[in-house]
Amino acid sequence: MFKWRNVAEFWGMLLVLIVVGCGRSVTTLAELEKAATALDLSPAEIDWEAVAGGELLDVEKSTLKFGFIKLTDCAPLVIAKEKGYFEEEGLNVEIEAQSNWKVLLDRVIDGQLDGAHMLAGQPIGATIGFGTKAHIITAYSLDYNGNAITVSNDIWKQMQEVEPALKSPHPPHPITAHALKPIVEGYRQAGKDFNMGMVFPVSTHNYELRYWLAAAGIHPGYYTQENIAGTLDAEVVLSVTPPPQMPATLEAGTILGYCVGEPWNQQAVVKGIGVPITTNYDIWKNNPEKVFGVSADWDAKYPNTHLAVVKALIRAGKWLDETNEAGELVNRPEAVEILSRKDYVGADAAVIAKSMTGSFVFQPTDVRPMAEFNVFFSGFASYPHYSDCVWFLTQMRRWGQITEAHPEEWYSEVAREVYKPEIYRQAAELLILDGKLTEADIPLASYEGYRPASNEFIDGNSYDGRDPLGYLQSFEIGIKD
Repeated sequence: MFKWRNVAEFWGMLLVLIVVGCGRSVTTLAELEKAATALDLSPAEIDWEAVAGGELLDVEKSTLKFGFIKLTDCAPLVIAKEKGYFEEEGLNVEIEAQSNWKVLLDRVIDGQLDGAHMLAGQPIGATIGFGTKAHIITAYSLDYNGNAITVSNDIWKQMQEVEPALKSPHPPHPITAHALKPIVEGYRQAGKDFNMGMVFPVSTHNYELRYWLAAAGIHPGYYTQENIAGTLDAEVVLSVTPPPQMPATLEAGTILGYCVGEPWNQQAVVKGIGVPITTNYDIWKNNPEKVFGVSADWDAKYPNTHLAVVKALIRAGKWLDETNEAGELVNRPEAVEILSRKDYVGADAAVIAKSMTGSFVFQPTDVRPMAEFNVFFSGFASYPHYSDCVWFLTQMRRWGQITEAHPEEWYSEVAREVYKPEIYRQAAELLILDGKLTEADIPLASYEGYRPASNEFIDGNSYDGRDPLGYLQSFEIGIKD
């Protein structure tokens, strides 16, 4: 038995032993152990002889409890349980709904939960000490996209008056916040707050809503050490509302719009109380959304268990994104039925299906194909890319949650502290050994964790994770250093 966490390097060393060092076709286990010891990177322990023989990982803890919030992007956790992928890794997993994101994070930190479905910003925020200080890591990204911005019927009508093209049954997309700007100004002139909801200060929803508003010249406000609500200079006041409560809060008039995941935008359509006007796919195509997070201490104590969990999640993500020859998501109808159960999302299956099965309903007259509204595996969506972590850090700095300027290398250092692709890669390569994954399903071993620079944002701005300071300087609204 020996320690190892990078199978690609392991097999690379094996190749060296065979081709260069040994001069023969058979390599002994002792030689493999010697090679592995030389490149030991972490405390993970794998009995490769046993694994090669089809045995399970020697997990340190087999009974686990994970937390989640009632959103459709918890799907990989739910599917890993319901399709038996956790069980096949020797794990007995309980999945428990949490009341809100703060409770969920606190319960991971204090050990009541072994891990959880998290906002991508939560491990980052906790590790750098924004709100709560705790070293939380992620080795698995749960999905791309999956959010939308919804406004009340009354605000939508006012936006249509500002921009007549929006009166069409099929208005042109993407819809920017330019039509909202004079309405917000009217509220300010009347001395009234224009309130919108988001789910948590370090949520993608907060940053996406801010991005969408700021792209149209509407200031969403700064955080400071004294103003932890993030409302300094705000033209729109953003406040935290738990996802399942968004439609009711909109209906009560407490907020005039919100950014949230599904099925809570579609529920506004079904109830006839609001109109989803844009998705985060239109704000930033294939943006990172949720992750599976654990504490660094938990990972250090249970490394093989963590690997087994990530293996199961990878299989679940792949199952969710399987398509037929026509490109149809063949397993999504079954996923919708499972997610609709009261122990999981607990919403009507027909509502969940409106966004999970390849289309998105903006209005009853405006239903658009959107196969990439929820991406769980395709395009390396479940790989924890360093560049995704850096993007969140830039937004935390842009809006003042990070109160001091940092040099460029700080961003990459934090990304390596929080995101753990080495665990993902090891789990994936174990699945390749099992025949459940192929080499094409994961990035090349030479991949350094930074997705290519992209300008697929609603404002056409370009993001390169290797240049966080240049990215900050590119915005008209926001802190620039």
